[in-house]
Amino acid sequence: MTSTEIRNIFDRIAPVYDQMNDWLSLGQHRIWKQMTVKWSCAKTGDKCLDLCCGSGDLALRLSRVVGTTGEVYGVDFSPQLLAIAQQRSQQQYPSSSITWIEADVLELPFADNSFDAATMGYGLRNVVDIPHCFQELHRVLKPRTTAAILDFHRPSNSQVRAFQQWYLDTLVVPLARQLGLTEEYAYISPSLERFPTGQEQIKLAQQVGFTEVTHYPIANGMMGVLTIKKS
Repeated sequence: MTSTEIRNIFDRIAPVYDQMNDWLSLGQHRIWKQMTVKWSCAKTGDKCLDLCCGSGDLALRLSRVVGTTGEVYGVDFSPQLLAIAQQRSQQQYPSSSITWIEADVLELPFADNSFDAATMGYGLRNVVDIPHCFQELHRVLKPRTTAAILDFHRPSNSQVRAFQQWYLDTLVVPLARQLGLTEEYAYISPSLERFPTGQEQIKLAQQVGFTEVTHYPIANGMMGVLTIKKS
């Protein structure tokens, strides 16, 4: 699937994106996002980047951490999701200093060594060139800074894997069908199948120069957070 096709999918699901995240994560994605922000090591006054920002959850959380002296840039290639993110930030956190940018994570419009921390939530699995995405992230992060990347995974345990597939087939897809989005959410299972495992992600990140790379499996391996530090 091309970047354009994926962007079109996210434009179409934008109105129900948050609702579907609740269904997909059994309502737990907010806890995992808070963990992701913590593991990014963002702090007051930092300049932070949230890639594949979607409707803005992680960017808003980062903004609360960095405060009025910090900056947050939320990047996504879906203009529909960015519009929702901007509206949410104005309603929920009007004093936040978030800049919303429509861009591809494979061609980030930032100078080298620009950011003190970065996050990414449920975006890496949809990137068509993961090594290149890691290269761009490595380029724009300052030395000795960390990025934390949250995403769904195929669990290695066969029973948990079977539960995950049952959940997708019997609950998520039928709910998507009711919303007229069957095709858009049918891509989830194939995207999980081709997504690199945690250990494979570690190797890919190390190959582009990241050090102190760790993958934390959560939710019985159905979810994971990759932390990558630039030396």
